Amino acid sequence: MKRAVVLLSGGLDSTTCLAIATRRDGFEAHCLSFAYGQRHENEVEQARQVAEALGAASHRVVRMGLEAIGGSALTDRAIAVPKDRDEAAIGAGVPVTYVPARNTIFLSVALGLAEVLEAEAIYLGVNALDYSGYPDCRPAFVEAFQRLADVATVAGLEGRGPRIEAPLLHLGKAEIIRLGHALGVDYAITHSCYDPSPAGLACGRCDACLLRRRGFEEAGVPDPTRYAR
Repeated sequence: MKRAVVLLSGGLDSTTCLAIATRRDGFEAHCLSFAYGQRHENEVEQARQVAEALGAASHRVVRMGLEAIGGSALTDRAIAVPKDRDEAAIGAGVPVTYVPARNTIFLSVALGLAEVLEAEAIYLGVNALDYSGYPDCRPAFVEAFQRLADVATVAGLEGRGPRIEAPLLHLGKAEIIRLGHALGVDYAITHSCYDPSPAGLACGRCDACLLRRRGFEEAGVPDPTRYAR
């Protein structure tokens, strides 16, 4: 069976991406998650549940201390996570929740795993519409990493390197939710919040929560998220 590495955070987008890889595109999925010092590390447990629920062939968790670099509200607790921002503010500029070079780092590890597994593809759930302005969620980034993947490994040099698949790249949050809903995704087991409560409840106020909530409303799909308020 053809294999794919799927970057899985346990969030809405990456979970939908896993469903696309397995239920639509017919891949044997090998999931890769990261505990990188993020304040919302409970997402790693959600990723485990998602991988099991969607029948992934394997699930690996790589630990790396990006808090040693800092520079983001997600890895430095001295930087506050923005709350209650309106739609215009969310779409303007790059917010402090951007983790420097995160997707480049994650894709590099995924590329190594893909070569070991002889995987045909690497799936990641970035999208260029509801993305909070992150530079590593844009088409130019995906295209550039594909060029890198083609020359950075033995598999790539031999013309059998993995394709970088970003099937959500040009979809809005509502479209993503509708697609996942059609593929039977249970979004109740996903986690998107940047600043959850100690009990793991979503704050309902950070950019990720606001985009997620709006997506469910626009999609006409009930929001199963457990909010702290």
